[in-house]
Amino acid sequence: MHENLAMNAARPLRQAPDLADRLGAQVVEALIDEVTLAPKPGLVDIRSRGAHHDLDWKLMCVSALALQPTFAELARAGIETRPMLALRERIGAIGREGEARMLDATGGANTHRGAIWALGLLVTAAAREPSDLAPAAVARRAGSIARLQDRHAPAVTGNKGEQACRDYDVGGARGQAQAGFPHVVDIALPELARSRERGDSETAARLNALLAVMASLDDTCVLARGGRSALAEMQDGARLVLAHGGAAHIDGRRRLKALDRRLVERHVSPGGAADLLAAALFLDRLGSEAGHPTKA
Repeated sequence: MHENLAMNAARPLRQAPDLADRLGAQVVEALIDEVTLAPKPGLVDIRSRGAHHDLDWKLMCVSALALQPTFAELARAGIETRPMLALRERIGAIGREGEARMLDATGGANTHRGAIWALGLLVTAAAREPSDLAPAAVARRAGSIARLQDRHAPAVTGNKGEQACRDYDVGGARGQAQAGFPHVVDIALPELARSRERGDSETAARLNALLAVMASLDDTCVLARGGRSALAEMQDGARLVLAHGGAAHIDGRRRLKALDRRLVERHVSPGGAADLLAAALFLDRLGSEAGHPTKA
């Protein structure tokens, strides 16, 4: 039943008349694919709230669908605005408007703040040079945009991830983007390809890609809630799942469920890793359609 609901939620997104709308729809499909994937440790998915009390699968889908115009606007900015600084500041404004749209749709819940940043940069970069949609090329262009300073952005947002960056001296979502999304290009996408090549199901391949990111990412969502001890436990647990065959293997699956239970007990959720998985799914789809299939 849940699978049918997920399919119905995504189906209208396929009717997109131009490039910007098509790219915006593909971002939203990636977000729905990410939140529907299960079982994800500590995260909202189609069967669980994870470590959250204010979020669930339905609300995450409502949020993703409400953001489709934002991602289309970001893509359109990538097409229309050639000077790089003007582009950076235009998409910054669109992103802030998108965040307000998200909060209005969710009654104030932060469902996709990180995704607006990460996938917003990537969809802009894809639209800017649609003749080159190889994942690494799109990520490089997104990094070039992210490294520019938006003069109109607030100096301090008060977001928990921003505070965690200061408290624990990590780069967070901004650092990941400015570096060209290395956890997407060098970790998530290769793991996705390796899992597919050895015959894992698509669900297992996507879970393994998520776990590979979790194993090394300094996830500010986890740091903000649980500090360095929670981050170390999450990273060690993700490595252990992969070392025991990943999500497709019975031992790996057992350890994945144990990791989920432990993260829920600690009230921590790897939201940064989830955003990067959604980014990987978006780039994977883009690359495949453009003739650049993901390789291990």
